[in-house]
Amino acid sequence: MTDISPPPLTAQEQAWLAQEDAHVADTIRCHGVCLQIIGGGTCAVPGCGCSTEGSLPFAYTIGLFGIAHPELVVVGLRMPVLATVLNEAASLVLDGARLLPGMEIELTRWDRRLLVEEVPNPGDIAFGANRHYQRPREASVPLLQLSWADRRGRFPMDPAFSGSKRTQPRPGTWDAW
Repeated sequence: MTDISPPPLTAQEQAWLAQEDAHVADTIRCHGVCLQIIGGGTCAVPGCGCSTEGSLPFAYTIGLFGIAHPELVVVGLRMPVLATVLNEAASLVLDGARLLPGMEIELTRWDRRLLVEEVPNPGDIAFGANRHYQRPREASVPLLQLSWADRRGRFPMDPAFSGSKRTQPRPGTWDAW
């Protein structure tokens, strides 16, 4: 078995990561959570030319693990809606609520119900949260997916769900790679 290590980071990449780490910590200190939003744009890493256009948009919280709660992830919505949903759901947790798998929740700033589901592969998704909490992929912070109902109130596992099942994949069937 060969151990393949990533190439060493450049000074520019190290400086960018240090700034990113400070930004995440400051945002958590000020707001309780930081949102990591992925997809629908270009990579923010200096010198990286990759594009995330066409990739599955998703976002997750960083900061809830620090108060002994799993981080939250939402998949397949436009960026402003992702942020609204995660900020309001995180506020519930920061105000003392415990979100548990199987719970359905309703938010005041979005008209769809959400189903809380456990994510079996958080180490393949929550890279920023694991970096913040200095956890290896195999001992990842836990993650709960907030699956959203279609306009008629049906969740993706319902055969009559009217949304795209590719847009909102089931927990454990997708990753951030």
